[in-house]
Amino acid sequence: MAKQSAEVVVQGLKKILISEEQELDEEVQAKVEMLIAELQGKKHGSHLHCKDPDARKLDHGFHFFKTNIFDAHPEFFRELAEGQHPKFLVVACSDSRVSPSVVLNFKPGEAFESRNIANMVPQFDRIRHTEIGAVIEYAIKSLQVDNILIMGHSRCGGIERLMKLPDHTQTFDFIDEWVKIGLPAKKKVLQEAGNLPFEEQLTLCEKESVRNSMGNLLTYPFVRDAVVNGTLTLRGGYYDFVNGSFEQWKMCPKPCH
Repeated sequence: MAKQSAEVVVQGLKKILISEEQELDEEVQAKVEMLIAELQGKKHGSHLHCKDPDARKLDHGFHFFKTNIFDAHPEFFRELAEGQHPKFLVVACSDSRVSPSVVLNFKPGEAFESRNIANMVPQFDRIRHTEIGAVIEYAIKSLQVDNILIMGHSRCGGIERLMKLPDHTQTFDFIDEWVKIGLPAKKKVLQEAGNLPFEEQLTLCEKESVRNSMGNLLTYPFVRDAVVNGTLTLRGGYYDFVNGSFEQWKMCPKPCH
């Protein structure tokens, strides 16, 4: 049954990738056919690892983790195998320089994470952006996290794109529509600091966008209920990797101490 299901998926994918409308040339179609064969398990590339430095990087990275961390703490990982109980949901940027687990020294099991362009949270919508909505819902309803942290950072390419909109010199299929979530933050920065140099506006918008996402979190009924009931704290953070600093703030239904 599983094999038949896989075949259905692959055949559907094949129709999408190789359609009459696309009219792929023979070379491209041959390469797509090869990729589909790999998906079907008809070809295996493990023997190519000796010639693939990126594959070796992954293998060596896992070997270091397995030897120095996993094998060194067997009881800890046995406990994790039974379930996760993170205190934090962290929404961070996909930027390769700002891994929350590295920057904030989270150990496995301490933080449930979601990463996207410019660490944005859209307003509640059952139709659009359901992927991040699912993350937030799972964190609150199933994991019952104590905190949601929106973690912004310096020199964010997503915020820079937001601040430059509309910009027709480069076309993106997804990014421009996504970063528009931060338009209220951009508007506030332009109103209050439109006379400042662009670089300073970017820094202000990087922080204001975090606040905008914190506000958007309150449009999720289950988030709002948890905050009002005092079981959830919304936190904002800003990591400056140029100067090596981290600042944070939080949203409380009562005066924060």
